[in-house]
Amino acid sequence: MKLKTKLVISFCIIVIMPIVMFLGIMMINGNRQLQYLEEYANQLQMYEQETEGQASADGQSHAVTPGGMVPEIRSFLKDMMIAAVLILFLTALLLIGWIYTGINVPLMKLKKATHNIAEGNLDFTLEVSGDDEISDLCRDFEEMRLKLRESSEEKLEYDKESKELISNISHDLKTPITAIKGYVEGIMDGVADTPEKMDRYIRTIYNKANDMDRLINELTFYSKIDTNRIPYTFDKINVSSYFEDCFEEVGLDLESKNIDFSYSNYVDEDVEVIADAEQMKRVINNIIGNSVKYMDKPKGRINIRVKDVGDFIQVEIEDNGKGIGPKELPYIFDRFYRTDASRNSSMGGSGIGLSIVRKIVEDHGGKIWASSKPGTGTVMYFVLRKVTVAQPA
Repeated sequence: MKLKTKLVISFCIIVIMPIVMFLGIMMINGNRQLQYLEEYANQLQMYEQETEGQASADGQSHAVTPGGMVPEIRSFLKDMMIAAVLILFLTALLLIGWIYTGINVPLMKLKKATHNIAEGNLDFTLEVSGDDEISDLCRDFEEMRLKLRESSEEKLEYDKESKELISNISHDLKTPITAIKGYVEGIMDGVADTPEKMDRYIRTIYNKANDMDRLINELTFYSKIDTNRIPYTFDKINVSSYFEDCFEEVGLDLESKNIDFSYSNYVDEDVEVIADAEQMKRVINNIIGNSVKYMDKPKGRINIRVKDVGDFIQVEIEDNGKGIGPKELPYIFDRFYRTDASRNSSMGGSGIGLSIVRKIVEDHGGKIWASSKPGTGTVMYFVLRKVTVAQPA
């Protein structure tokens, strides 16, 4: 009940209640009191008549008044005053208790909740019933508490992820740095004493430096994702020509790693999508890089297919790697999730590669998912909406 309504009811009770109770007392004792008044009126009338008769007989006035009924009338008036005072006292007491309970109880709950928040405790519930202004205030306070707890949990999760990211990047940077130092020391000590060894050492150093560059770029891009500042440049892209050029470059890199590669395009030559060419290339490189990282077969194989699926084009990247278990599959696109808990050097990584992929695809209005069978391989799917060509009238 709203406070305004309570005040209106209280005013009405203060005005009406005494009248009702007074009338009730009058009805209970009314006959006796009316009889007293009638007798008093009769005596007063008889007194006036006798006074007039005596005055006309002897010409003198008498100060004798009827007093037989005066005590009863005084007692009646005294009872009425006492009743009126008791009625007002009880009415005021009940109203004070009613209003005090309606205000003080939620205020005490609110005070306790405030102390909990001041002490850093957000794991409580402020239970409120009623629809008055103070109850509304308590409900707003409870909503604020829930938002504060949500914000606190997000901050803790963010701090945890940041620490994990630093740990992952530090670990993964240490591996190529250690290798580079070892090969440089080998060159300085004269271990690479043939042109073939020198060439192999230099190539290894170059590859490890590229790994470091990739990790740093990944970290930089992650910071942009976290602040929603990814620099997109959307343009119309011809699907056939773009993916053919992109996968031709990928094929050369996979060939150098002794991985079989095939590419099939099932999309018409004039089909276009609106996308950022550079960021879509990042998506493809991250997915293929992940496939290469977890390749456990003596002869690796990666097959890429581009299909037309109605309003979308669908890209499928299939490998014959170690696969992903059914319990891990739903989480592979989460930030910092790694299927390899041991973090060995051959399968290292920051754990944000696929989360970057999902972010970019979703920012393009697309969707990404995966299917996998342990020991057989994994297929990554993502779709992009085609450019709709207006039909001639």
